[in-house]
Amino acid sequence: MKYVIGCTDDERGRAAISLALTLARSLAELDQVELELVHIIHGVSPEDASTQSEKVFQQYQLETAQTWMKRSLDLVPSSINAQTRVRFADSMAQGLLESVSSFNADLVVIGAASHGPLRRFTVGSVANALLHSSPVPVALAPTGYLPPRHLTRFTCGVGLRSGSDAVLDVAVEAAALRHVPLRLVSLVALDLSAARKVGNLQQRAQAHATRMLNQAVAAVAHRTLVTAEVAQGKTIEAAIEQLEWDESEIVLIGSSRLAERSTIFMGTTANKMLRALPVPMVVVPRYHLSRNSTHSIQL
Repeated sequence: MKYVIGCTDDERGRAAISLALTLARSLAELDQVELELVHIIHGVSPEDASTQSEKVFQQYQLETAQTWMKRSLDLVPSSINAQTRVRFADSMAQGLLESVSSFNADLVVIGAASHGPLRRFTVGSVANALLHSSPVPVALAPTGYLPPRHLTRFTCGVGLRSGSDAVLDVAVEAAALRHVPLRLVSLVALDLSAARKVGNLQQRAQAHATRMLNQAVAAVAHRTLVTAEVAQGKTIEAAIEQLEWDESEIVLIGSSRLAERSTIFMGTTANKMLRALPVPMVVVPRYHLSRNSTHSIQL
């Protein structure tokens, strides 16, 4: 597996590296993953500059980036295979997507902005672009995120609509590969003006969670523990507040049904979850590939 990490010389960049390390160090065999620490400089490379002043400025940016990228590499244990890259592109999002393609990466990791005492997310322009166009899962680390001693759980959001298979398969394999528990969660936002429908909605959510649980248990094949919960509230954010969260866990959610095949598109529910979650989040493209396929998504 190969991770592309969007590196910047600030707290967000360090948070992205921390999340990549959390995923990498939780693997039984560290040689299963390779980290590509990538920094994107806006514009063209020095040799492609149209003027001498532009060439000098781009060369200065390159040398500066190479210096602090070496410090970023020092954050990665020597037991993990990692290297740094400095690339030029019209935007950070474009440069990261080009890196994903060039390196045939399985995951792109970035630091997301956050606010409030519990490090809630705020989606910036880079994250927003990736969350609407990436062909591979996008992992978002809250600002200030530090790698825990151990990854304790994956939580997988399963909706009531079709299209949950992709994220469920990825969650099952990620949890089983690392031998950590997997929790399946269905979120129910109750509209009090339609209270007569509440019972039916709760029943549907519980039945769906049970189906997903049975499917996950069969897929895990006794490699880890799988549980399921249904959380409800007046809003998605309120439903999330009803759940217990461990700072050492990671949440996986799927893309909107509006996503093109093999790409990510953040739907309304996912956006609400993103704003309310206190832990790192991975968004998985909306398509399903066999677990036995050599091209299946892995984390």
